[in-house]
Amino acid sequence: MTGTGHDPLDLLPETLLAASAVLGLLLGSWLPRRRQWLTGALGMTACAAGTAAAAVAATAAPGSAFGGSFALDPVTATARVVVLGATLLVLALALPRLHGDPRETEAYVLLQLAATGALALAGAQDLLLLAAGYLLASVPGYALAGFRKDGPGTEAALKYYVVGALLGVLMLTGVTLLFAAGRTTSYTALRPALAEAPSALVAVGTLAVLAGILFKAGGVPGHFWVPDVVQGSPAPVAAFLTTVPKIGALAAAFRLAATPLADADVPWTALLATLSAASMTLGNLAAFFQRDATRLLAYSTVSQVGYLLIPVAVTGDSGLAGQALLYYLAAYAVTNLGAFAVVCALPGARTLDDHRGLARRHPALAASLAVCLLGLVGTPPTAVFLGKLEVFSAAFDGGLAWLAVLAAVNTVASLFYYLRWIVPAFTGRTAAGPLREVSRPAAAIAYGTAAASVALGVFGGPVLELTSSAG
Repeated sequence: MTGTGHDPLDLLPETLLAASAVLGLLLGSWLPRRRQWLTGALGMTACAAGTAAAAVAATAAPGSAFGGSFALDPVTATARVVVLGATLLVLALALPRLHGDPRETEAYVLLQLAATGALALAGAQDLLLLAAGYLLASVPGYALAGFRKDGPGTEAALKYYVVGALLGVLMLTGVTLLFAAGRTTSYTALRPALAEAPSALVAVGTLAVLAGILFKAGGVPGHFWVPDVVQGSPAPVAAFLTTVPKIGALAAAFRLAATPLADADVPWTALLATLSAASMTLGNLAAFFQRDATRLLAYSTVSQVGYLLIPVAVTGDSGLAGQALLYYLAAYAVTNLGAFAVVCALPGARTLDDHRGLARRHPALAASLAVCLLGLVGTPPTAVFLGKLEVFSAAFDGGLAWLAVLAAVNTVASLFYYLRWIVPAFTGRTAAGPLREVSRPAAAIAYGTAAASVALGVFGGPVLELTSSAG
């Protein structure tokens, strides 16, 4: 690792996003209602510029910034590109749905602030920065969940806030306990300190911190908010909440396992393996008989956390863990956003039955839906297929063959509820009413993400090469 300075350019992607949020809030106070879309365009520009800056920064030698509290390494670089790219797509999905809304600017600003929090989580190498990133990623999300101010939205916001506040306090308690055990909050200094600290104190602190991280990731046992919040939120917000915070949280969990907890007397592998098995199994079982499209995707994202936790569980035992996690995060992000883009493109189709006959009225949209849903299963040649191969390889390499077998069984089982959506869309009679209204911008994003999912799977070798040094 090289560099521990205080150069603001080290955080250029994060700075661009935060500055765009502040400037957008100011502009929104002066722009007329029909011109509020300019703040969204500003946010998209900041995301594009931040992605370019992150790509340039990724070519530099690994290091850290601001006294070692923020890592500049392949994990941060990949998280930056994926988070900023996903936020760009979500802003593009939100623009046509929010155009002319009295609180249009506020939504764009909140999305950017929450994404900034996810970036802070991904790069944090200090427990205090980890806690700050958690709060910044959470508080805007509470407001976004209840953006519509209707009954389901209010329930979603309240449940999201209550669970988030509870687990947030628990996480801060864990930070305090780990500080008491190691007498520092820096990851690099905590590593030798926690190895000599009382194991019970370290274990309790680790569990408490992990509870907050799992809340942001949407994994068991912090998953209770996911189905109601996803169903009650506007579709672009649901797409964001099931994608962007998850990236930051899982990168944070990986970094915890790789540095401060690497030598600690904590059964990290067994704990994460158990949570992984519980997340993928519970998510799949709960999704089997869902009839609401967004609620099905909500439980799908819980199951996906289970697969993503596998490389985190074997971080200290497999050299494949880092690249497996980072590639899967990118694959999941583009595929999950593609599925939600189809939901955004058909605002009148809420249930699976509403999508009957989609292939007859909108064949390209039906094809995109099939690619993204089968992609979430892990069907070749989509990106998630290659991601799951990498994850399974890391599990076998790390001595968790039983977890890889369970993940394969869950993968096959998940095909059932995805087909319950796909088959009627291609074989059923046309549901003319729900399919009459189509958002062309959202449909274009659905086509693009479906194509990107296939392209990332076919040409995944160079991407894996870029992430091979992670860990």
